[in-house]
Amino acid sequence: MSAAPRRSSATSKNKKGPSVGTGGYGRKALEGKGPTPKAEDRPYHKAFKNKELAERSAAKRTPSRGGSAPRGRSTGGRSKNSEELVTGRNSVVEALRAGIPVKALHLAIRIDVDERVRETMKIAAERGIPVMESSKSELDRMTDEAIHQGLVLQVPPYDYADALETVKATISKHKKGYIKNAPLFIALDGITDPRNLGAIIRSASAFNAHAVIVPERRSVGMTASAWKTSAGAAVRVPVTRAPNLTATLKGMKEAGVFVVGLDGEGDVSLPDLDLATDPLCIVVGSEGKGLSRLVRENCDLILSIPINSSMESLNASMAVGITLYEVSRKRSA
Repeated sequence: MSAAPRRSSATSKNKKGPSVGTGGYGRKALEGKGPTPKAEDRPYHKAFKNKELAERSAAKRTPSRGGSAPRGRSTGGRSKNSEELVTGRNSVVEALRAGIPVKALHLAIRIDVDERVRETMKIAAERGIPVMESSKSELDRMTDEAIHQGLVLQVPPYDYADALETVKATISKHKKGYIKNAPLFIALDGITDPRNLGAIIRSASAFNAHAVIVPERRSVGMTASAWKTSAGAAVRVPVTRAPNLTATLKGMKEAGVFVVGLDGEGDVSLPDLDLATDPLCIVVGSEGKGLSRLVRENCDLILSIPINSSMESLNASMAVGITLYEVSRKRSA
């Protein structure tokens, strides 16, 4: 019986045995680096730097703290709690002359004093307005690089009352005899110019209206410009806010107030208005669009002001002033 062939020593020496595993420690190395990031997400890439520059520029253009308009004009933030800044010597002194509410006056250190600065300091002292000295760089940062000429006013946010609550309270006072004239209100539908609001408040004060109503959205608010245009009348006539103007008008009608919309193509001419002595709300729309559809549908009647046919329309504040005069005339007749 022949013996089985022997394996060579070389073969037995080179044979590998079972390999030892890593226990999972090499797993991440096997996974690789994953997909290549986008160019704008790689810090060393030019696209990343361009993206960073664009974001900085956008942030610089966005006004902070309610912002401040260029060239010394005031701005009106729509945020309920935002403060407003009035910048520039002419704007500041005019705002103080008009008696608008002021939280603080910021004055540049070593400011070049002229007549406007002297008057500003005099009015601030008389009214007890806090005066704070600030460096030019601090004023630049506060106003977002607007031209301030060393003077900046901080105007506190207007404290709006609820429109429907004000209406109901006014009706209650009238029934109890605390208010002689029938309740009279003005509601604004889509008015965005603060000067229009200020002029309407002035007319409301002149003709014994009890409140002005502005919608919470897509409408002008009580800015420094509105305060100035009202010539102090905003102290006497409250500006109230309606979360939803249509719902507020419905609530007013339920409370016994007649809602009258102003429009050039109204069903009733102003001289023929026979509701003047009743509780009344006059609604005025914007010059371009007029009354919105839902507001128009919730008016008891649409009133027109007879004007020369060559004149296309009246400014909103003028239309309100004329209507209030006629209502006042009919009430005193």
